[in-house]
Amino acid sequence: MDRTQALEIVHEYIKNPNLINHMLSVEIAMRFYAQKLNQDVETWGMTGLLHDFDWEIHPTLEQHPQAGAPILRELGVPEEIIQGVLSHADHSGVRRDTPMKKALFACDEITGLVTAVALVRPSRSLYDLTSSSVKKKWKDKAFAARVNREEIISSAGDFGIELWEHVDNVILAMRQIAPELGLEGQIPQSS
Repeated sequence: MDRTQALEIVHEYIKNPNLINHMLSVEIAMRFYAQKLNQDVETWGMTGLLHDFDWEIHPTLEQHPQAGAPILRELGVPEEIIQGVLSHADHSGVRRDTPMKKALFACDEITGLVTAVALVRPSRSLYDLTSSSVKKKWKDKAFAARVNREEIISSAGDFGIELWEHVDNVILAMRQIAPELGLEGQIPQSS
């Protein structure tokens, strides 16, 4: 299994471009942390990329992601990645007992908040976004109201990283693919 094959799975099962962008954001954040922690960058990245692959066919907590696991097995996805995918949902019963599983849970929800904050800025860009901008929006409970802030706090803690350092790391990671995410805005990437 390589990234090209994982992307084929994503494009086969997901049509919503915003969901694909979310999955790409989680993937790049996972790759960032794998590199930082000297872990398997490809395995971590593919786990992030595939974590929501079945959301459009299994859009309920009763189904997602556990009903997707047999599909991933049929497609030859390694069990380590499947277990990681399963671990990002509390209701799956799969414990987050490895750094990769903890990282996935920590990166999932925060990427959505980072994206939302970038989109309401005048620049509509990740390149000038900082954690202080996210912190300002964090306090506004009506902003991105579906983002579970308590889950973000607890998942960062479980992963062993301070919340705002984590936000900075996720922003840095997502900047690497800002044009692909449509979050380059009016600011060209600096060299």
